[in-house]
Order: sequence, then structure tokens, then C-alpha cells
Amino acid sequence: MKVLVIGSGGREHALTWALSASSLADEVFAAPGNAGMAEDATCIDIGAEDLDGLHAFAKSNDVGLVVIGPEAPLVAGLADRLVDDGIKVFGPSAAAARLEGSKAFTKEVCDRTNIPTAAYGRFTDVAPALDYLQKVGAPIVVKADGLAAGKGVIMAESVKDAEIAVRDMLEGNRFGDAGAEVVIEEWLGGEEASFFALVDGETALPLISAQDHKRVGDGDSGPNTGGMGAYSPAPIVTEPLTGRIMDEVIEPTVRAMAGMGCPYKGVLYAGLMIEDGNPKLLEYNVRFGDPECQVLMMRLMSDLLPALLAVHDGGLKHMDLRWHKDAALTVVMAANGYPGAYEKGSEIKGVEAANALPGVKVFHAGTARNGGKLVATGGRVLNVTALAPTIAEAQTRAYEAVDAIDWPGGFCRRDIGWRAV
Repeated sequence: MKVLVIGSGGREHALTWALSASSLADEVFAAPGNAGMAEDATCIDIGAEDLDGLHAFAKSNDVGLVVIGPEAPLVAGLADRLVDDGIKVFGPSAAAARLEGSKAFTKEVCDRTNIPTAAYGRFTDVAPALDYLQKVGAPIVVKADGLAAGKGVIMAESVKDAEIAVRDMLEGNRFGDAGAEVVIEEWLGGEEASFFALVDGETALPLISAQDHKRVGDGDSGPNTGGMGAYSPAPIVTEPLTGRIMDEVIEPTVRAMAGMGCPYKGVLYAGLMIEDGNPKLLEYNVRFGDPECQVLMMRLMSDLLPALLAVHDGGLKHMDLRWHKDAALTVVMAANGYPGAYEKGSEIKGVEAANALPGVKVFHAGTARNGGKLVATGGRVLNVTALAPTIAEAQTRAYEAVDAIDWPGGFCRRDIGWRAV
């Protein structure tokens, strides 16, 4: 079978790496891919949001399965186009992808099915939004309803900051159409965790637990980012809690989506806040987390490709997955200045030395080759990932690999996994 992975980040490199090891994969393509993915797949110069180009390539090259990594092409309906043409896809329809494409829609699903979540209000006009802020006070969370490249969530510690965020979105058009409606949400306390399940429209198969670090600085300080590191397992997600999450969050969502005529097929990623042992849903994503996907793929023992095919074919009830008992931890190396303005094109050395260390795999997130040199092309650039018997050992091994990389143009947090360690 020929497999096409869509995307160019660390998540897609991890998926490509896992799929290239499958006995069922004759050839793996990546569109557009990156310098690391080129070592495991044939990279095709087609952007992840070029729906026409991706559709044409999959059809003309007899691709047996298309794995859609990022959310934007899913929300735009790429899966629908491919399925309508008889091409198998891992990823939800546009109607089902509203779980990430519209935060207000997700809240509607929560209301309909009594899924525990933060109290909220939704607004398209400034005046009632400001009235609501005065009523509920701060701290508070202001979210753009639609996709905003990971930048549409403002954690406001004062009412003034929240008012600025509301005005920026509704009056200042900060996020364009994505911010034409805002969701103002209760600030939840507790510890955040990521929960993943494969879903085939009816059956949900939970994956192992993972936890990421959103803030840019050590000690979870500074602004939110796309993720500065992750580890698995997440000690806070115990077996009893897993059962509750499936019963109270995942399975009610799967039933609701099927009942609405848009059955969910793909990986369902629940961002949760856990307080006093009780889970509440922060948000849904309709694709693997990044960088959580990297630690999940490091721990996966089973062949990934049959599991993704089972999602499309509706065969998850017959599927089981095996996982390494060892822990995995990944450290994101980002360009200096991230998540603000950063320079591109700085040279990176030493990745080969890092990869040569036992239990280490460096996934590329924003890289390219320029005249034979490896250069940074994005904000988050490398995911230095290690597998070891404990999280503490995986942490030590990952930072040993980080220190083998020579990249003055980049930085990383030095405390990934601190909660577990």
C-alpha cells in the first residue's frame, strides 16, 4: 500500500517514521514534508492546504491511505473530497472537524450530552461580551471561535486584559473570520492533561496517556506556545480516571456526533483539566497533538498502519494496540524569539550525533536542507525524543541528546517532565 502523510511538522515526522516501519507500506509520501521526513519518505512539494493538489496526487499515484496531520485541511473538507473519490483517509469529515474548527460548536455538544466543561458565554458583539466580563470577573479565558494557528486563546489575568482581547477579536479583526465570535470561558484550576482515542464512528479505542508543556519558559512561565515538550505516561491519568474520561467525555461525544449525522472518524484529542480527580474538557482537537504524538509513536509497539485503516473501515472493535512499558519524553528546540518574532535560516549541527545515542530519535518540525546544510525554517524546529525505563531517565537521555546538538540560533526548556519527575 502507498501511504500519503500530509503536513510538515514534528507530529507528521513521527507519523511518517512509524508508518515507514509498517510491513504493509510499500511507499510513504509526505506533502510537503521537511528535511527529517525526507529520510523516511518521498517528499512532495504540495502544501498541506492545497486541497486540489493533494487530491490529484493521491488519485494519480494510487495512494491507499491518506493520513491528514494538521487541522486546517480537515476543517476545509479534504477528507470528504478524498472519501467521495474512493480514497481511504485517516481524519474526520469537515462536519465532524467542527469539534476543533468551532469552540462554540464543541460547547453545544457538551451542553447536549452533559460533558463536564468550563462555564462559558459566547458573543459576536462587544457590548454584551464586556458586560459578561464585568459580571464574572477575572482570571478568565477569551477564545476565538475558529482556527487561529494556535494563537486564539488568551489567558487573561485581569478584566482589563480580557476586554482588550475581546476588542482585538471582535472589533480589531485580529484573527479574521476565526475571531468573528468569541467564547469567554471560566478559568479552571488543576493540572492539564492530553487524552487521545482512535474513533471509527462508533467505537473509541483509548491510547496511552501523555502530557505537554504549553508555556515557553521553565516552571511553566511565559506565554503559551504550540507546545515546548511532552512526556508519556502522564501519572495524573490513572486507570480509574481513564475509565471516567471515556465514560463522561469521549463516548458521549462519539454518540452525539453519530446522532447528529456526522460520525467522527480519526483521532479525538481531548485537552482536559484535572482537579481533585475530576476531569473537565477544555477543548477538542481533531488530530494528534504536537508534540504529544512524538512520545506516543516512540512508545507504540504495534504496527500503526492497520490501526489507522481500522479507523476508516470501522473495525476498531477488533483492534488492540501494544505499547512499550518504557516512558518517552520529548524536548522541543525552538528558534530564538519564539513564540514571538524569530529568524529563519540558522544552521543546525549535531543532529546525527544526537540520533546515535541509545533510545533517542530527533523528529524534525521546521527544517530544510540548504546546500547540504540543515537549517531552521520555523518556530518549533526539532523534537528531541528519548525512550527509557522511567520518565526521569528519559528526561536525562533527552537532554543529553539536546546537548549534542550545536544550534546557537535555538533554545529549549530545561525542565520538561518536571511534574512527573
